[in-house]
Amino acid sequence: MALKESGEMYLETILILSKQKDIVRSVDVAEYMNFSKPSVSRAIGILKSNGYVIMADNGNLSLTDKGLNVAEKIFARHRIITALLTNLGVEESVAAADACRMEHVVSDETFEALIRLNDKLELFQEKRH
Repeated sequence: MALKESGEMYLETILILSKQKDIVRSVDVAEYMNFSKPSVSRAIGILKSNGYVIMADNGNLSLTDKGLNVAEKIFARHRIITALLTNLGVEESVAAADACRMEHVVSDETFEALIRLNDKLELFQEKRH
């Protein structure tokens, strides 16, 4: 089953929160994403049943290897696309918001091209300074 954009966003959020906190619970995900607790509970249930997330008895959420692979891929895309857009002169908050949407639809081939372009922009900017 292909993971939808919303599922990718949940996995990315769990990854981000796990870098900030020792324990990540559904309520943390709901607060971070500004979603209702029932919506998050339903989504987590779907992610669990598809092998992306594990929920411990204490409510702690963790990513399976499968979930971690997806989350890291999406998070990397977010960082690179945000950096590229800011290097092009887009204000950072706008770049981050746009990257959040773009990261889910860009192909691997296009993403690799965006990485190369960003690298060239960063080199150009370093030479200018």
